[in-house]
Amino acid sequence: MDLEQMTIDSTREVFETMIMLEVTPQPAMPVLVSNFTDSVSGMVGLAGSCKGMIAIHAPDDVAMDITTRFLGLDVDEVNEDVTDAFGELANMLAGNIKMVLDESGKDITLSVPSYVFGADYHVECTAEADWVMVPFESDSGEFLVQLQIEKS
Repeated sequence: MDLEQMTIDSTREVFETMIMLEVTPQPAMPVLVSNFTDSVSGMVGLAGSCKGMIAIHAPDDVAMDITTRFLGLDVDEVNEDVTDAFGELANMLAGNIKMVLDESGKDITLSVPSYVFGADYHVECTAEADWVMVPFESDSGEFLVQLQIEKS
């Protein structure tokens, strides 16, 4: 299972079809980033035959620009529109990943999207997981997409 390619393909599909924003993947990060500053993170958990998490992380200014493009309204502060948008982006990414991991869509369930934002926070998933964290460049700026799948 190629977590990096799944992450790249799903992110491109969501951003290019739902936001009309071209994204360019960069080399996967060699170390998992878990501390964020002045950022927004949207996350969705996976349960069932595959357990894990998918998350999207962006600095505040990038998150606001992506939200503006996604919702078609001007956003000039991190507010409920931004956190809801990032939860929904994580949800769409998770839906794509779910269909790659389980074509029937029956053996994996998704959690309700959640988010965290702020001046300084930490995001952690399961310790026993295969993971990938891919940076993406876009006209909105750089953001990260993280996929963790528990080792079976």
